Amino acid sequence: MKLKLDLHDIYNRGRDIDRALQDIIDEAVRTKAPVVEIIPGKGSGALKKRVLRFLEQKEIKALYHRVEKDSKNFGRVFVHFRWK
Repeated sequence: MKLKLDLHDIYNRGRDIDRALQDIIDEAVRTKAPVVEIIPGKGSGALKKRVLRFLEQKEIKALYHRVEKDSKNFGRVFVHFRWK
């Protein structure tokens, strides 16, 4: 199962963005999803930078295996998990 979070609807609401990111990471942990697809969109790149900063937080980074920036679509990020 792959989880997907599209941030287009809340791109300008900072607190909602952080909450949505936390919720999707929590859901991935709860369901042991192998991948979360996050779509910040292309735009100026500011939202993507915010997503990447969120993922770099120490307590969040401890939860996932790696982050992959889609080389074919600048407006998409994959978060990969490794479950034992």
